[in-house]
Amino acid sequence: MMVGSCLVLAAVLVLISGIDGAVAPFGPSWQNWVAFGLILAGYFGVRFAGQGVLTSVSRNVLLVWFERRRGLVSGVRGVVVSLGFSIAPLVLAFMIDGWGWRGALWLMALAVAVFAGVSLLFVRDTPESCGLLPDGAAPPTDGARPLPDRHDLTLDQARRTGAFWIFAGSLSMHALFGTAFTFHIVAIFAEAGRDRGEAFGYFLPQAIVAMLVNLCASALADRWPLKPFLLLMLVGFISGAWGLMHLEHRWGYWLLVLGFGTGGGLWGVLSNLAFVRSFGRLHLGEISGLNTSLTVFASAVGPLLFSAGQDWFGTYDAAVALCLGLNGLLLLLAFTLREPER
Repeated sequence: MMVGSCLVLAAVLVLISGIDGAVAPFGPSWQNWVAFGLILAGYFGVRFAGQGVLTSVSRNVLLVWFERRRGLVSGVRGVVVSLGFSIAPLVLAFMIDGWGWRGALWLMALAVAVFAGVSLLFVRDTPESCGLLPDGAAPPTDGARPLPDRHDLTLDQARRTGAFWIFAGSLSMHALFGTAFTFHIVAIFAEAGRDRGEAFGYFLPQAIVAMLVNLCASALADRWPLKPFLLLMLVGFISGAWGLMHLEHRWGYWLLVLGFGTGGGLWGVLSNLAFVRSFGRLHLGEISGLNTSLTVFASAVGPLLFSAGQDWFGTYDAAVALCLGLNGLLLLLAFTLREPER
């Protein structure tokens, strides 16, 4: 899956780079329609192969290879991903300045294709396929197989549990709220009397808080149950929403930074660990895939919800208040969560 998604992603990037040339033979009345169809296919391919399959596979393979140190490894991965997101705009700008937008797409396609070869050579599905156990442990010399520490649930069994929907709902709520806020951040800050520079300046302190919380929580998650992290994540989002509704005040701004930073850092921990710990490794792809689908859908609905709220009520506070209420409901449900025995 990793090799295949890399090759598809590379092909899609090449497709996007040639859209302007592909529509040239068509008449003026058809060019816009053909261009729209090709762009739609291109960005669907990027979303599907890159943000969908490749992201899920690269996360899940780590969760399969580690057991006792799974939280710490997920935290390190989260830091690497965060750094990648942080430097990506700078790297892209450098490539575009040096080789143009088309050349930048070709370079990215080449990099992804090379990574497909690296994955083929060095990635293995499970430790058992290499004669090992999770965390690099050697198998027993007497040939006995260790007993699993939990029952592996199928997707159908997992989605019948309250734990799946509480975790999935909480993670999806972050995607909805966070994406909507990011899309409308300049307008939201302007509504609070703050300028564009302050809006974009919010991301740095929020990212620092999220990274520190992610590292600390990931190290603790190897020894603690996940329920306290879920409760704290929802409290963080509620606090951030309250700060967002009072953004004109200095305390509201910093409550937003600390609340969303804490919630975002814990979101990284729970999105990695919640499903493998609750439902086992055997059907992890299916179970986490359903959660990813719900998260992507929520991230698409969020910006529309905020736009509609601003159109209907003349302020973003209505949509923020709705998100605050939904997070409060999820917090009440999370108190009832019973985690499986470790």
